[in-house]
Amino acid sequence: MGRGHFFYFKQFGVRQEKAAMKVGIDGVLLGSWARFNQVDRILDVGTGTGLLALMAAQKTNALIDAVELESDAAEEAQFNFQNSKWKERFRITIGDFRSFQTTERYDHIISNPPFFENSPKSLNVKRAQARHADSLSLQELLTKAKSLLSEDGRISLIVPVDKEKRLRELASELSLTITRFVKVAPDETKKNHRLLVELSTNVGKFEEGELFIRQSVDNDFSSAYRKLTEDFYRNF
Repeated sequence: MGRGHFFYFKQFGVRQEKAAMKVGIDGVLLGSWARFNQVDRILDVGTGTGLLALMAAQKTNALIDAVELESDAAEEAQFNFQNSKWKERFRITIGDFRSFQTTERYDHIISNPPFFENSPKSLNVKRAQARHADSLSLQELLTKAKSLLSEDGRISLIVPVDKEKRLRELASELSLTITRFVKVAPDETKKNHRLLVELSTNVGKFEEGELFIRQSVDNDFSSAYRKLTEDFYRNF
């Protein structure tokens, strides 16, 4: 799947030489799981290498905007967009999402947001910026994202399991409804460590579930993970 500074999927490649955060299971999970039904415009917040935007392009015919704070990552995302078969559908903005200005309204906003509030930072400044919520808290992300949603728009995120309480508090404060919710564990013997969450401004049918990434017996990917991601990974 990977080759040097590139990671290859079935329909696109990702150069990840400069970006602090490389292709990882969290991003692939979210991009595979997000339900892009009847969407014309998608926004990827904190695009990094552009992975989520590229996955959204493969799954839809939507126009896709991407926002990235770190200039090297944005340059890499732009390279990846321009070298994809969907290059005409992307637009990237370099800057802080909190000050992002647009007249567009998005049918789906997707983000693999900074995780580690109040935890030790990496000595690598770019990696620390990508991983820490100093540059964009969950509250700031959801508040801004809601203001950019179309009438029936949705937000999809992957967050650490210890953010569940805060996520539910913010959803209530912002009048957002959790419409899909999946608990993710490394394997069936371990505790959940991630949450896949979809939020909407409208009350709708609620779906929930659990997912194990690997099988403990042989550490191979689980059948559920393989099925979810089979449109992307080259060896599934």
